Amino acid sequence: MALLHDTSPQQRLWDMIRDIRFGMMTTRHHDGQLRSRPMTTQNRSVDEGGVLWFFVSRSSEAGMDLHDDGAVNIAYADPDKDRYISLAGFARFVDNPDKKNELWNSATQAWFPNGPDDPDVGLLAVHVDHAEYWDVEASKMVQLFKMARAAVTGERPRDMGDHREVRL
Repeated sequence: MALLHDTSPQQRLWDMIRDIRFGMMTTRHHDGQLRSRPMTTQNRSVDEGGVLWFFVSRSSEAGMDLHDDGAVNIAYADPDKDRYISLAGFARFVDNPDKKNELWNSATQAWFPNGPDDPDVGLLAVHVDHAEYWDVEASKMVQLFKMARAAVTGERPRDMGDHREVRL
C-alpha cells in the first residue's frame, strides 16, 4: 500500500501497522529481564484513543509478565519496504466479550482452540503513549549511493526517508 505524503503522521503510522500487523512485544519479566515475543495485532484500524488489541494466554509467561507490569514496547519491521515502528505504552487485560468476538478470527482460533469464551484467552488492550516510525522511501540503489557518498565525504547520509515521533 502506497502511503501518501499528504496524510497525517498518525494516519501513516496506523497504515504501516495495519500493513505489517506482526510485532515483537517486549515485557518485563518478574526477574527484571526484558523479553520479546511475536504478537499479532488484531485490529485493522486504530481504535479511539490509540488502542491496539492482542490476544494473550493469561497463563503464559507473557500473560504473567503483563499482570505484574503492564509497560510494553511493540516493535514492527518490514525490511522489504524499509519501514520500522516502535511503540511504547501500557497494556491491560480487558473483560469485554463483545470486543473479543469482534476481533476473533480463524488464525486466533488456531492458537486458542477452545474459542473466545476460554477463560485463559486474555484480551489485551495496549494504550499507546509514544510512537515513532522510520519510513525509508529511497530505492535500494539510491540508498547505496547515498551511503557510499557519506563514507567518502565523512558526512551522514541525508534524505533517506521519513522519521517521525507521533503524538497520539
